[in-house]
Amino acid sequence: MIPGSILPAHELNEATQTSQEPIWAARAMLLWKHRRKLTQVTAISFLIGLAISFALPKQYTSTTSITPPDQRGSSAMLLAALTGRSGGLGALGSFASGLIGGQTSSALFIDLLHSGTVSDHLIDRFDLQHVYHKRYRTDTAKHLARCTRITEDKKSGVITIAVEDRSRVRARDLAQAYLDELNKIVTRTNTSAAHRERVFIEKRLNAVQTNLEDAERQLSQFSSKSSTVDIKEQTRAMVAAGSRVQAELLIEQSGLQSLRQIYGDGNVRLRETKARIASLQSELKKITGSSAPLTADEIQGATSGDGDTGELYPSLRQLPRLAVPYADLYRRLKVEEAMFELLTQQYEMARIEEAKDVPVVSVIDPPGIPEKKSFPPRLLLTLLLTFISFVGASALILIRDHWGKIDHDDPRKMLTAEVLPVLRRRIPFIRFKRGDA
Repeated sequence: MIPGSILPAHELNEATQTSQEPIWAARAMLLWKHRRKLTQVTAISFLIGLAISFALPKQYTSTTSITPPDQRGSSAMLLAALTGRSGGLGALGSFASGLIGGQTSSALFIDLLHSGTVSDHLIDRFDLQHVYHKRYRTDTAKHLARCTRITEDKKSGVITIAVEDRSRVRARDLAQAYLDELNKIVTRTNTSAAHRERVFIEKRLNAVQTNLEDAERQLSQFSSKSSTVDIKEQTRAMVAAGSRVQAELLIEQSGLQSLRQIYGDGNVRLRETKARIASLQSELKKITGSSAPLTADEIQGATSGDGDTGELYPSLRQLPRLAVPYADLYRRLKVEEAMFELLTQQYEMARIEEAKDVPVVSVIDPPGIPEKKSFPPRLLLTLLLTFISFVGASALILIRDHWGKIDHDDPRKMLTAEVLPVLRRRIPFIRFKRGDA
């Protein structure tokens, strides 16, 4: 056509209609022309996607939910209340509230669940190196981390543990094992004040119990060897017995004088009275005893249990001397008993407080055996692969059509014509038709 010439009317109408025709309609017409090929590609992709989705192994997910214990003290809760009610604290109040809030405990528990100690114990417990077919423990731990999902609800602080595995039972057991290992770590690393107090009181209680047993043994040996059971009662009894014997002695001596005046010294009744007086004097002397001080060997022998006086009871004059070591041993025994009773009460209270302070994990939903598989979603996977194949085939048809309409003198096609021979020589499996370039 000569420049500046006017087109015929029918050609002008066709050109106008062509320029006004929407681009999407032209592309839809092109795809409609290749509908047979697109149908084949879609059907083949659907079958391949279906085969792949059924070939993938089933995965089961067991889920459990826990809530960490509230470890905030009364002062922390008071500070939280103050920061929550004070409107003028601004960013400082929010920062303090975040520091003392329950989120710190949840973050700590999540870090413990992700720790290497927990993963190592699970690997050894379930022989996961053999289950996952891994050569190194590091790769096994990474695979276990990929199969485990630990999330936290920021509002409620509830931690959810989801474990995925090919076996339903093993998935449930792994989720339960996470809870068991978390409880063990928390219990083992518990360093609360109640725990330290309980440990100290327990050591002190053992030492006091040993001292109490030693004091009981020494007092019993001293009482056994020196015949001192109760100094006060024995003194009262000895004084009463001595008074009685002395009164009888006085009566007999008075009767002796009367008999001597009446019968003389050779009378039988007089001799009998003398013998009774001698017996009462001997008994009184035995009761009163000697005022000589006890030797150090006698006291040490009575205290350690090595000596034996051979008497049924100590004399009245020796009781005050025996009362000193007896009172010392008795006082020591009572002190040890009082300390033992006090420490026993404190030990039981410390155990109760320690049991309260141990942050045992509260399980909301225990792990169960999953009934349905969680992966793969066969229908979704098949439809996704089919859609991707359909879109790819449609895009390839549109690109080939657009490439064919480009003039051969276009620089892009000339560059492609120069590059393709080089690629064919270097990459044998690339094959393009001459017309495509």
